[in-house]
Amino acid sequence: MSITLARTRAVYDLTDVQEAADRNRGRSPELDAFYERMLESGAERFVTTPSSLDALDPLFEECPNFDEVVDDLARYLRLAHAGDKGFNVMPILLLGGPGVGKTHFAKRLAKAMSTECELISMNALSAGFVITGSSASWRGAKCGKVAERLVRGKYANPVVVLDEVEKASGSSQSDPLAALYQLLEPETSSAFRDEFIDVELDASQIFWVLTANSVEGIPSPLLNRMAVYEVPKPTPEQAAGIAQRMYRHLLAELNLSGFDDTLADAVLDKLAPVSPRDLRKTLIDSLGYAVADGRGQVSVDDIRLRGTPRRSRIGF
Repeated sequence: MSITLARTRAVYDLTDVQEAADRNRGRSPELDAFYERMLESGAERFVTTPSSLDALDPLFEECPNFDEVVDDLARYLRLAHAGDKGFNVMPILLLGGPGVGKTHFAKRLAKAMSTECELISMNALSAGFVITGSSASWRGAKCGKVAERLVRGKYANPVVVLDEVEKASGSSQSDPLAALYQLLEPETSSAFRDEFIDVELDASQIFWVLTANSVEGIPSPLLNRMAVYEVPKPTPEQAAGIAQRMYRHLLAELNLSGFDDTLADAVLDKLAPVSPRDLRKTLIDSLGYAVADGRGQVSVDDIRLRGTPRRSRIGF
């Protein structure tokens, strides 16, 4: 059993918050409420480090095509234990085609680290204030995702996922990637200032995971701030293992104790082309078809892949 070690770290200065609240009082009801939230919740947040060096082992089984990434993270975890420091590594960029499991991996990593996960979809994102917040003088202004997670959350080291970062677009006045030049550097991210609250935040403990289909559209200075990994599609053997583990997890989740807990080889072969992203729905659907037929095992015919015509059983 892995027990997570947690220490605390101040993510902002309460004196700065009080001064900002006094300075901006009445400017915006939302801003007043946010300052009140900061003061009430206090500045301390947890920073987690898995106590066991085996804490990341489940990722090798659940996300076997990410073995290179997990190898490096496991090495960094050993360093954190050797130096009695927090588990804080440089931002990582996961490159791979749609459906290889990049977002699932990031969420599973947050679970292994016993911290929170914030997913920010960068697809068609055209304004940087989604990350940095917008000036309180603007109509409808609010804080950015980074400040919201650090203030409303319990942890100073959440996993923040920027999904499909290569698809972000913007102008020189509102470049959605501009804030990352500061946030991806430990030295500068410790004094990150959200435009809405105008208070410095310590964002240096955030675990950044960026995903992309390719590096095209990502500026070189940003690439230099990250460890870049190309994630392949699961091999047939890996895909079968992923499907089998997910199937058994679903049996437990849905309390289907009377079902055969092993998928036949023919079923696994048919599931092989299904991406990790779509696998859960495909398996749930197949279990539904089996239950409707009164069977306790999933058959090949229960696996209905996209684009495959479905037989109607009631003549429609």
